[in-house]
Amino acid sequence: MSPLPVARVVMIGREGCHLCDVAREVIQEVVAQTGDSFAEVDIDADPELARYTDEVPVTFVDGRQHDYWRVDEGRLRAALRT
Repeated sequence: MSPLPVARVVMIGREGCHLCDVAREVIQEVVAQTGDSFAEVDIDADPELARYTDEVPVTFVDGRQHDYWRVDEGRLRAALRT
């Protein structure tokens, strides 16, 4: 897998993905309140990310896979508290 961007929260998503749009909103709201960094990667721009194609959006916290398909706000907040 290609290295993920350096950010506390990273989301692998794709253009036109409704679940990605919803996940992005949740993540942006949470990191705006916590002050943590957020980066997004387009799965279709990096062939090495193809293994996640059926799971987008995929979120990572501190470089470890956290969730896929949906982002639970409370679970994300708890992960960012550690």
